[in-house]
Amino acid sequence: MNQKHYSLNELGWKDNFKKQFDAEKSTELLPARVTMTHKGHLVVSTGESELLLKIAGKGIGSLNEQPTVGDWLLMDRETMVPVKVLERTSLLQRMAPGQEVKLQPIAANIDTLFIVSSCNNEFNLNRIERYICLALEAGVNFVLVLTKEDLTPEAQEYRKQAEHLFESMPVVTINGKDPQSVECLQKWFEPGETIALLGSSGVGKTTLLNTINGTEKEKTGSIRGGDDKGRHTTTTRSLHVMPSGALLIDVPGIRELQLHDCHAGIDRAFSEIVEAEEMCRFSDCSHEREPGCGIREALENGEITRRRLENYLKLKEEAEKNTEEIAERAKRKSGKKKQYSRKWKK
Repeated sequence: MNQKHYSLNELGWKDNFKKQFDAEKSTELLPARVTMTHKGHLVVSTGESELLLKIAGKGIGSLNEQPTVGDWLLMDRETMVPVKVLERTSLLQRMAPGQEVKLQPIAANIDTLFIVSSCNNEFNLNRIERYICLALEAGVNFVLVLTKEDLTPEAQEYRKQAEHLFESMPVVTINGKDPQSVECLQKWFEPGETIALLGSSGVGKTTLLNTINGTEKEKTGSIRGGDDKGRHTTTTRSLHVMPSGALLIDVPGIRELQLHDCHAGIDRAFSEIVEAEEMCRFSDCSHEREPGCGIREALENGEITRRRLENYLKLKEEAEKNTEEIAERAKRKSGKKKQYSRKWKK
């Protein structure tokens, strides 16, 4: 964001947020959108001004949840302290990396997700399927953007492989440094629409952002020699108002995307495997030696691939495990005994 003033509509203030905002309280409360999160603080914009707010592990102020980039908050006009997070239209979240069992919000109120990969060794079908599951669970539109097509003669081969992952997913290959090449993405940049960029470090998200904006403001890094991996350059989650009027959220490169409570998204992403499972004679079929196994039959007929099946089973197991761990953590937390002051007998 910059010092330019914006209307709430220009920040993505849509009807579903307006309905949650009581106009009679407009003299007391002020809507603001989270435009940046970074190391214990966040930045919110009212359109007229930007505010820096400190956050803690449990949230901010009286809020019992931690806002993320893209969220809409209602601020107290006198104290400029947030009092409410408006109900989200969508939320991208993952299991937080590290030892602590908790969820980490990535971005909220997204209309379209750009899944960004590149035409080199970083390209990984299993990883892309994780992002597809995440988008389907969140209920957002998604596009696969394959960058660095100028660095390989096999860009269209990468595209063909990706097109088989999800039938209705648009797949585009681009040179992120070339404005003409990036022009094909403009149809998704409609005024007031919020787009998020997600992908691994070094796939060219920041370069793409610079080209779309026509600036060199964001720092970019070159590809490391030997492994085709770029350097991690984005360190904050940030929202940018684009020249088209769309809003673009840039997120640091994701090294680990562990899914949580993503069963519906996984089933939609692997619908052909779910359909094959439904044909199994036994509901608890292990797909090993049982007679009448729909999965084995589909494999033999070439209706599903071994790679897709293995990734599906892996993601299902992972999502179930993480969901159980989060539920167990919440149970332990709610079951803690309250501490009372000791009463001494006289």
